[in-house]
Amino acid sequence: MNKPTCVTIGSDHAGYTLKCKIIVHLRECGVDTVDVGTHSTESCDYPEFAHAVCKNIQEGVTELGILVCGTGIGMSIAANKHRGIRAAACSDTFSARLTRLHNNANVLCIGERVVGEGLACDLVDAFLEAGFEGGKHQRRIDMIAAIEQSQH
Repeated sequence: MNKPTCVTIGSDHAGYTLKCKIIVHLRECGVDTVDVGTHSTESCDYPEFAHAVCKNIQEGVTELGILVCGTGIGMSIAANKHRGIRAAACSDTFSARLTRLHNNANVLCIGERVVGEGLACDLVDAFLEAGFEGGKHQRRIDMIAAIEQSQH
């Protein structure tokens, strides 16, 4: 799969510095970004930014998103509350690649306090370069979607 031409990215204060570095990396790779904030290291609430990224995906502004907080965990929990969002907190490239290949994840969550800049950029590349394999994995995604539908 080719990298997308544009992704939505957001962070809270604990992920702001890494988010900025990821944006530079993406631009160097020819990928545009829609930056939904935050725009400083001033304390803020991560669910707001998870919601903004997920809303852009739900509305078709971009197909994929990246969220950065201290660990990536809070963002993934908040993002996964949105219909149609499959967010994964990853700190290794194998998981970042496989979450796209097998889980058709559409949001990558990264922890600034967990990974450094170099690994974060590798995670982003692995995530964006992988494509959903479909097949038996589609059946499982359909099962997840059915659970999601039954909860709303």
